[in-house]
Amino acid sequence: MGAVPADVETDAQPPMTIPLRHFVVGFGFLLLGGLLGVGRALGVVGGLSRFAYLHLLLVGWVCVTIMGAMTQFVPVWSGVSLHSRRLATHQLSLVCLGVLGLAAAFLTGAGWLFLSAGLLLVAGFYAFVYNIGRTLAAVDSLDITEGHFALALGFFTLLAPLGFLLAATYAGHAHSLPVSRAGIVGTHATVAVFGAVLTTVLGALYQLGTMFTQTDLHGVDTTLKRVETVTYPLGVLGLAGGRLFEVAVVATAGGLLVVAGLLAIAAVLARRLVETRVEWTPMLTRYGLVVVAILVWAVPTVPAWFADPLARSAILGGPDVQLLLVLGIVGFVVLGTLYHIVPFIVWVHRYSDRLGFEQVPMIDDLYDGRLAAVDCWLFVVGVALVVGAVLVPTGSPVAADTVRLVGASLYVVGVMAFVANMLLVVVRHSPETLRAVVGGRPADA
Repeated sequence: MGAVPADVETDAQPPMTIPLRHFVVGFGFLLLGGLLGVGRALGVVGGLSRFAYLHLLLVGWVCVTIMGAMTQFVPVWSGVSLHSRRLATHQLSLVCLGVLGLAAAFLTGAGWLFLSAGLLLVAGFYAFVYNIGRTLAAVDSLDITEGHFALALGFFTLLAPLGFLLAATYAGHAHSLPVSRAGIVGTHATVAVFGAVLTTVLGALYQLGTMFTQTDLHGVDTTLKRVETVTYPLGVLGLAGGRLFEVAVVATAGGLLVVAGLLAIAAVLARRLVETRVEWTPMLTRYGLVVVAILVWAVPTVPAWFADPLARSAILGGPDVQLLLVLGIVGFVVLGTLYHIVPFIVWVHRYSDRLGFEQVPMIDDLYDGRLAAVDCWLFVVGVALVVGAVLVPTGSPVAADTVRLVGASLYVVGVMAFVANMLLVVVRHSPETLRAVVGGRPADA
């Protein structure tokens, strides 16, 4: 791969420590979530620990990573300056405290923690939405990626109050609501995962899929893009609205549109990978796995949403593939992308000024390729075992819980290998120390 893609404006990017701090903190939440998952598989923690586990992964790791990625790449892709560096710093502090408080609330059941953590998360997400929204407002016309990001900001705006409302119900302070608590739960999960998270992921894939393969969208890709840009957002709104007001036919129609949108982007990504003009990398391997994961997820999800799209067991898809959506589709995209984003940011700040004057490494040279291959296999096997544990027949010599425990353990080891690889990039190549990246002073506005 080339050192820096030619169509990005690195002069507009924020200071290196702002996005890197988001990513490093996200690594910590990824480790915490993985360890809690192992604890659940061992039966050490129970009760509401499942929700603590999901929030550590989806909010603590994925959403914090999205916040850092948008803060870095909206200015880079769009060629505009970040509206406020100070807000970008404070949004991270607020969300981190909120996630930790929410996880503690789920594990302890403390009502006051639910409310306090909910308020912090609302404040942090709204600071993020305002900052990136004002940044995008400076762009003359939004391309496909920027359009998805703007739509994702809208979903984040809906997500925060829905989450706080749920926190209030756990604290026992929400009564006489016009909709059921089950409806709010389903809507919250839909807006969070399919709205805020996956809309961001799909928008990024249009940019990253072409950039990292050095190919262009052409032919049927254009039709598929049109299908996704219409069906997916309408599907998320229909699925969320149908669940909120418990109208099954609306939720089913929305769910089918969501599936259609995801299959369309999977086809676009598969075509980019087939036509790639670059040497295969760990990042492209993970994108290939995303295509497979979408197909595997879609097959049982369609009949499940036809049967009962309001069922708690089908909130994120078919009952047996919900974790595949979180760990496989979302997880593999984020992991694959971070294998470029973290080295990219460090490379630009450490080596870009030396290009042409001395020999410098390429972006992919900054991380350990062998360790990347190891963590990839650990992730693949771990996710396969966790998701496939439901296929273990009753009475089998190997219990499903054992398979799930082995899978969760492999996943955590893969997480540790991935985090170690990314932190080594910062330690070995960053012009700033790891301590400065994590605990540096807030950047000036």
